[in-house]
Amino acid sequence: MSQYKASIQWYKKPSEHFVDLKYSRVHQWQFSTGTCIAASSAPSIVPLPYSDANNIDPEEAFVAALSSCHMLFFLDLAARKKWVVESYVDNAIGTLAIDVNGKKAMTHVLLKPLVMWGKNVVVSEAQISALHHHAHELCFIANSVLTKVEVSPIYST
Repeated sequence: MSQYKASIQWYKKPSEHFVDLKYSRVHQWQFSTGTCIAASSAPSIVPLPYSDANNIDPEEAFVAALSSCHMLFFLDLAARKKWVVESYVDNAIGTLAIDVNGKKAMTHVLLKPLVMWGKNVVVSEAQISALHHHAHELCFIANSVLTKVEVSPIYST
């Protein structure tokens, strides 16, 4: 079993009242490698100036995680078949909508990968489709979308 950690950090500005809902949603994602990513709510969900359009939002990160996971498995499978991949570009799209339970959710993520193969690689559309299907079956993130989420608050005194 592996564990992955992230520290999500948000601090209220002294000038913000908070209870009036007029507070910044800008925060930081810090990872075990020390990498820090500026994050925010999506401006389409929480309007400016309380969001920052230059920062990554959780919805974009969700789509990127699915796309990245799929790509990494796809590349691994191609390499094992000795099929050289020169580039892989996916302009993935996630759709936030109301789900069957009446809750707002990421209801659909469309991966649209464009793979450029090495000059000596000859693969059919059927082989490429099969490789994508296998990569999708292996993707940890795609397999986790219906994961149980447990909330265990830490209370300060």
